[in-house]
Amino acid sequence: MGSSKFSLRDRIRSFGYAFNGLKTVWQEEHNFRIHLVATVLVIIVSCLLRISHTEWIAIIFSIGFVLVCELLNTALEHLADFVCQDKNPNIKRIKDIAAAAVMLSSLTALLIGLIIFIPKLLAICSSTHIF
Repeated sequence: MGSSKFSLRDRIRSFGYAFNGLKTVWQEEHNFRIHLVATVLVIIVSCLLRISHTEWIAIIFSIGFVLVCELLNTALEHLADFVCQDKNPNIKRIKDIAAAAVMLSSLTALLIGLIIFIPKLLAICSSTHIF
């Protein structure tokens, strides 16, 4: 462990690095932008359906889970490409596993969304006699 003293300036600077990372991913990663569009849509639907505090916790956690997995996947892909520019079965395996993490987090978020939204949408449809 380092023996350097706590520096508020360094802590603030570290936020700058994090925001630079978000900016880079926003500019360069199509899938991240898709996840953010989905995030906005889920938040709008959640507001319209007036979900409970507990449901908000599940939705917010799901959104964070997917976005963090996407960020880590992107970082791993860039690191793997930096380490080995040639086609390599070990690098492919690493990238595939990281992509699987994003897929599983997305499917988990989808299931949570369905569990929360379907009963509310069915209740609205049955009360307005759509079905």
